Amino acid sequence: MRSLLLLSVLLLVPAPGSAQTPILYEIGFQNRAHHEAEIRVTFQDIGPGPLQLRMSRTSPGRYALHEFAKNVYAFRATGVGGRPVTVTRPNPHQWDVTGHGGGVTVTYVLYADRADGTYAAIDRTHAHLNMPATFMWARDMEERPLELTVRVPEGSGWRVATQLAPTEDPHRFIAPNLAYFLDSPTEVSDHWMDSWTVPAAGGPQTIRVALHHAGSQADASRYAQDVRAIVDATERIFGVMPSFDHGTYTFLADYLPWAAGDGMEHRNSTVLANTASLADNRLGILGTVAHEFVHAWSIERIRPASLEPFDFEEANTSGELWFGEGFTSYYDDLILWRAGLITDEDFAARMGSIANTVTLAPGRRFFSPVEMSLQAPFVDAATAVDPNNRSNVFLSYYTWGSGIALGLDLTLRTGFEGVTLDHLMREMWRTHGSPEIPYDVDDVQAALARVTGDDAFAADFFDRYVRGREVPDYPRLLAAAGIAFEPSRPGAAWIGPLPVAADPEGARITATPWIGSPLYEAGLDRGDRMLAFDGQVVTTADDIERILSAHRPGETIAARVLSRGTELEVTLALEEDPERSGVLSSPDRRSTDQAATLERWKAASDAVDPDSPD
Repeated sequence: MRSLLLLSVLLLVPAPGSAQTPILYEIGFQNRAHHEAEIRVTFQDIGPGPLQLRMSRTSPGRYALHEFAKNVYAFRATGVGGRPVTVTRPNPHQWDVTGHGGGVTVTYVLYADRADGTYAAIDRTHAHLNMPATFMWARDMEERPLELTVRVPEGSGWRVATQLAPTEDPHRFIAPNLAYFLDSPTEVSDHWMDSWTVPAAGGPQTIRVALHHAGSQADASRYAQDVRAIVDATERIFGVMPSFDHGTYTFLADYLPWAAGDGMEHRNSTVLANTASLADNRLGILGTVAHEFVHAWSIERIRPASLEPFDFEEANTSGELWFGEGFTSYYDDLILWRAGLITDEDFAARMGSIANTVTLAPGRRFFSPVEMSLQAPFVDAATAVDPNNRSNVFLSYYTWGSGIALGLDLTLRTGFEGVTLDHLMREMWRTHGSPEIPYDVDDVQAALARVTGDDAFAADFFDRYVRGREVPDYPRLLAAAGIAFEPSRPGAAWIGPLPVAADPEGARITATPWIGSPLYEAGLDRGDRMLAFDGQVVTTADDIERILSAHRPGETIAARVLSRGTELEVTLALEEDPERSGVLSSPDRRSTDQAATLERWKAASDAVDPDSPD
């Protein structure tokens, strides 16, 4: 989307004499109790051809299709002076209007009841608006400015929080073009607001928290304090704060039992949603805050060329998500640690979990991180009714990318004096983020070569771990910081992960077992019921684990299974549980070098000028 924005973010309103007629949007919430919004759009100075109206099919930060037109009804269009027009529907997402006389006014009702980073939600407490899920737009009018007027319910106390540019009217906002408008989520509610300023090369920037939640004022104040710590820790990674459009960045947070868990980045804001409260899920919520704020640099300004421009009518694919999303996932843990929000032990455990998941994932044998990234349209909140084999063939680009980042950061810290992953991110900011020049995989490799001064190292690392399917030497790398990557249950018998649902007729397997696991090798599959295990009736995963605890690796266990109407006797050869954990050694057991590596890892890398050419 950035290529569309670059032409417009400096000046919201074109100079007199050159301005195009703006598109006028209005939204009201008279039937908010039933999750409806009433929307009116006015298009003026239209050419003689048909006006092609569209509902988007996807949303910034999403890679799959989401078909927002399904929630639009009661559509009505009139031409200049209210004249009747002809409306045709060439597909479910489009309305073509002819006979309009040069202008069209459209009204429709939107149903919206999902508060997350993609959809819209309207109820008695708020209107949570992701713009592609809410507003129609017209082809060939993408560069026109837009005005949005929000009709707040009388007596509601609702106010508007958005990255759209404000006007003197607190309920009216403007955008320079369609791309900026659709990238501008909006919260309309009686929310709590906090703000502060941070220094930046382009002048002081205002950071705002617009919080709609069911908790206490103390919860809100603590949350804002935590967000400040996250903002500071994130800025230290890159060494510079972006100059946000209009000098403002806004966290739009909805933590409500009827919300959905999510986070979504935008150019000058982020949507944050969770069903849990600030008191009940503080660290989970803050991890999402950290992740999304990293995106203000990576994804939003350090932008993959594959997402340029963002296509609102088709799925968006990118082979760089292992970097844009995965490295960000690594940094969200690191930021919480550096901000003092999690302990050294917690951080070690999180790094061990990443290393364990990447090491054991069977999907690595099928696709590289680049290839996994290209599968985003299948998994990014996408829906399908047919069963799949994801447990065996897919490893999330978030997780695998965070594993690459972990391995690379420790490889740099232990092999290159004074070089860390922070320096790579700063180099990407200097060459691609600050000038907003989109990048590809080769550009990230070239940046690594520059910060290390070693082209051969960069090429080898990318060939093995990015384009290839290898795993970094986590035991050695983590040990350099005093973290033991050790078996979680040494000597414990294991038949594979247990995707088992409790069933009185026999423990039911709910997903395909891992390739190579004892369950898989015994021929068990999704939908099979385990009637008896080692001669005992089993109905839950706990039953199976209890029996396993009495056995050792190398032994065999007989099982009676019902598979699609056929009762079978199978034998499972028990293995040792391969799961590993990251355990931080006690201070008195760390060597001087391990202690120093851990402390340097916890601190931001030495400050450099990220915009310097050298």
